[in-house]
Amino acid sequence: MISVIIPAHNEAETLPACLAAIAATAVPTGGAEVIVVANGCTDDTAAVARAMAEDHAAMPYPLRVIELSEGGKIGALNAGDAAAGGDMRAYLDADVIIAPQMLTELASALSDAAPRYASGTVVIPESPSALTRAFARFYRTVPFLRDGVPGCGLYAVNRAGRARWQAFPDVIADDTFVRLNFTAAERVKVAAPYDWPLVTGFGNLIRVRRRQDAGVAEIAAQFPELLKNDDKLPYRARDVLRNALHQPFSFAVYVAVRLAGKLGRNPTSWSRGR
Repeated sequence: MISVIIPAHNEAETLPACLAAIAATAVPTGGAEVIVVANGCTDDTAAVARAMAEDHAAMPYPLRVIELSEGGKIGALNAGDAAAGGDMRAYLDADVIIAPQMLTELASALSDAAPRYASGTVVIPESPSALTRAFARFYRTVPFLRDGVPGCGLYAVNRAGRARWQAFPDVIADDTFVRLNFTAAERVKVAAPYDWPLVTGFGNLIRVRRRQDAGVAEIAAQFPELLKNDDKLPYRARDVLRNALHQPFSFAVYVAVRLAGKLGRNPTSWSRGR
């Protein structure tokens, strides 16, 4: 069975579409369960999830709702893990929309007895923000995002893979921590796509970029032994130049966000990633 664990902090607006997409997926051979961990919410996130759980016609999988008074993704991940019964674990952001074949493809990729990490094919949907759309156009050309298995918004592991660490450590970048617990040969990218939305607006893009940079630096400082598994694909200078000439405005926005992200203070407390 595959357990889908969804940390959700004030996601009453985005969670229904996320759960509806899961409900529309094909049933994996071993079955599936869904666990929503509403953490530190001041909106109706838990009520929205419970309503979906009670509507068995709309949600074919068992859906459990856990409420935590304190906000924090790491606490939510650990609570979801403690409640999960599946041999396979998929960790999903509450604003991500998966394709109908996602769970079956993940289950197939994770069926090996050896440790495995899997994710789908990232799709960045169009944003209402012109600057976010411009940033996304160039971001989509980055080899790590385009050709790698970044696991942003969705990553999954099998039983042997989950045994690589105990509880989730208190880090900013849980996705980076998990990905780097696996070698490139142990990571599998399935064809099934999923929508991973970006934040809207230049200021929000900078905030998230700063948080991502801080998360990577934190992993390097606390878990330096994991860096040997980092196989970020190089972005060759000629490819950067070609894409920059093809879409100069998008390149300018992308570079501005990256540079601005290196300025100012890094986040020192938990905050939503997007």
